[in-house]
Amino acid sequence: MTCRVIAVANQKGGVGKTTTVVNLAAGLAEMGRRVLIVDLDPQGNATMGSGIAKGSLATSVYQVLLGDVGVAEARQPAKEGGYHVLPANRDVGGAELELVHELAREARLKNALGEVLGEYDYIFVDCPPSLNLLTLNGLVAAESVLIPMVCEYYALEGLSDLVTTLRKVRVAVNPKIEILGLLRTMFDARSNLSQQVSQQLARHFGDKVFDTVIPRNVRLAEAPSHGLPGLIYDRNSRGAQAYLTLAAELTARLESATPSLSH
Repeated sequence: MTCRVIAVANQKGGVGKTTTVVNLAAGLAEMGRRVLIVDLDPQGNATMGSGIAKGSLATSVYQVLLGDVGVAEARQPAKEGGYHVLPANRDVGGAELELVHELAREARLKNALGEVLGEYDYIFVDCPPSLNLLTLNGLVAAESVLIPMVCEYYALEGLSDLVTTLRKVRVAVNPKIEILGLLRTMFDARSNLSQQVSQQLARHFGDKVFDTVIPRNVRLAEAPSHGLPGLIYDRNSRGAQAYLTLAAELTARLESATPSLSH
């Protein structure tokens, strides 16, 4: 099996992006897949949510992007969950300024990951909630994009912007990138608006929308404060069970001989 590099991106914040990355990593690791998370967000939420203290990092994705160290040197095992993390801290925000005048600055992450592709089945890139040079590095390194989104009115507008951005990236720097799927997160089945937006997504994007829906769940929200994926913190919670289902759906979608899912 070749390594799948998947950027998890949405220019809108607060849509469950990092929760999705951490719990998918744990779910896939449980299924025997080798998984690396690349935390590209200066907030370092995927790092902390994996039980790694971002304040005491000797090396992070920052040094990797600058070419000072390799991925193998900077990665760390998650506290629990069986996956690896290329961690981030506030230093990462400075990488943008330092890379501005560098050649091939948008391909730094892709080039760095080349040394470890053979060691993983899945690499998830947790992109910042904005379109900047860090996010661009994630989109250039990836072959596909998973888009978590909350079923609210403004989310549709943000999705339109992201799809436009992906088209530009495809034309300019990464012709292979495609939308892997849209994931409905923090879903409230009692809300008429959530149901309406969900139906609009299904009409417009068809089989691009994952069947699995992640419910709004307190246990998922509590887990990061313990440095654990929701799957480890409370496996029996509705949120954790939904991510286990998503991991199975993702592998079925990617590891079977399905045609390309470009949009």
